[in-house]
Amino acid sequence: MKRLPLLTRFLIWRINHISDKHFMMIISLVIGILAGLGAVIIKNGVLLVKECLTSGFTSYYHHYLYFIYPAIGILITVIYIRFLIKQHVGHGIPSVLYAISKNHGIIKRHNIFSSIITSIFTVGFGGSVGLEGPTVATGAAIGSNLGQLFRFNYKQITLLLGLASSAAMAAIFKSPIAAVVFAIEVLMIDLTLASVIPLLIASATGLLTSYYFLGNSVLYPLEIVKGFEFNDIPYYILLGILAGFISVYFTKVYILIESRFSKIKTWYYRWIIGGLILGILIFIFPTLYGEGYEAINACLKGDYSILFENSIFSPYKDSIILVFILFLLILFFKAIATSVTFGAGGIGGIFAPTLFMGAFAGLFFANLFNYLGFGPLTESNFAMVGMSGLIAGVLHAPLTAIFLIAEITGGYELFVPLMITSTISYATIRLFITNSVYTHQLAKRGELITHHKDKAILSLLKVNKLIEKNFIPVKPDATLGDLVKVITKSTRNIFPVIDEENNFYGMIFLDDIRNIIFKPEKYDDVKVNSLMYMPNTLIDPDESMEEVAKKFQKTGNYNLPVLKDGKYVGFISRANVFSEYRRLLKDFSDE
Repeated sequence: MKRLPLLTRFLIWRINHISDKHFMMIISLVIGILAGLGAVIIKNGVLLVKECLTSGFTSYYHHYLYFIYPAIGILITVIYIRFLIKQHVGHGIPSVLYAISKNHGIIKRHNIFSSIITSIFTVGFGGSVGLEGPTVATGAAIGSNLGQLFRFNYKQITLLLGLASSAAMAAIFKSPIAAVVFAIEVLMIDLTLASVIPLLIASATGLLTSYYFLGNSVLYPLEIVKGFEFNDIPYYILLGILAGFISVYFTKVYILIESRFSKIKTWYYRWIIGGLILGILIFIFPTLYGEGYEAINACLKGDYSILFENSIFSPYKDSIILVFILFLLILFFKAIATSVTFGAGGIGGIFAPTLFMGAFAGLFFANLFNYLGFGPLTESNFAMVGMSGLIAGVLHAPLTAIFLIAEITGGYELFVPLMITSTISYATIRLFITNSVYTHQLAKRGELITHHKDKAILSLLKVNKLIEKNFIPVKPDATLGDLVKVITKSTRNIFPVIDEENNFYGMIFLDDIRNIIFKPEKYDDVKVNSLMYMPNTLIDPDESMEEVAKKFQKTGNYNLPVLKDGKYVGFISRANVFSEYRRLLKDFSDE
């Protein structure tokens, strides 16, 4: 007798001895360790590459290296993707959201290591993006593939993606609470009894793994010279408005540049154009090089000398007017540098660029108001709170922003300003932009999973999977007699009228012809084309199910025809949609 494979035997043993709830807790522990190790590898890999490339910089030639390094890193990334693995590597968090909403939580195995390798080259060589997106993508790939290995269902795999993403966030930022909030607020993981404990376990385990290898120091330490003062509230409100408008600018630029580069079909044209633009920007503004870790820490000390470091503007660093101009230029070009890095083919995340712009926005705000005589405002405090404002605005995630910035800076004394600025920033951007940079493409296609359970379930329903084809067609030139013969063979009360090439002419509803089907004298005289009618509502197979549901609600019909480029495909029935909806609702609601 042939012996069952080891994995199959283990799965049978697990079902008999370990409940789903307890097994999920064990898996969350494993995922936390693996996602934490992924974060450690990415972080150390980038530091190693950067140290090798920049440790020998001298004032004579460093400008020229700034110009060429980012393009080299992106070229290596593109070559790796196109010619080695020959598979798509998504941009971090958007790829995770796509897997949840469109791919049943399935992420290909190569993403476990592809995001690590590509981000190390992109960011290590100076690409103006961050590491958190690839870290989350790596963790999510680990979670997805473990779920596939253990034959989990869609809901369980989706939870594993959330656990792994939370663990990766906790590890890269050393912020376990913000990581849990991120999984709930951004990835839309339901906060249920079945998910909250595994989320906490994975997040804590990812954090401890990071602590073991990277130490337990705060990522962006902030020395609070002066705590929150009530009189500063108006300034934090104004900072929130400013952060909201900068978030609008960043989002618009990101979407615009992404759109422009997507129209360039040849990969090396994208690389040449993107690499050239990025090289020029970093050559003029070296602060834009890489993820900007040192620049953010300088801002949190109230030090704007980083604007002039290794810069062609360093001889003029005593000019306060030039300082303000450089602040504005850095904020303006950082969004472009980040977007161009992605457009040229680089892999990274937008958390770090957002933190960078937030820190510079806050420091600029405080220095400007102090210069104008409205202060004194504590520059470091406003730099920190500005980071929260940009995260809340760009990511549309105010809760994540509040907890993340408090944890990565240790600035819990400024929790109230964090809340004020984050809320105002989020409210400001929502006036202009409905979806974040992560979700705009999915939302545009109607594929975005949200906490609105009805919309979430509808987004999971696929038109192609619900098309019914057991309707017997008739030809437009057929007679009533021919139609009666078809009726005797059919179990349906609708008959599509199509020709030999599947062109759709209309449909016949049985109730509309009951008065004549029992009159044999009319069988040869009455033609089908005189009985058919063209429905005023049609469905395209590429439509979202939310649009289909609206059509059923508007028309009150029980069946709607599906056409692709005028060709008949089948029908979708209200009953079938409702049945599938109820099945998915049960899966969503089960603990």
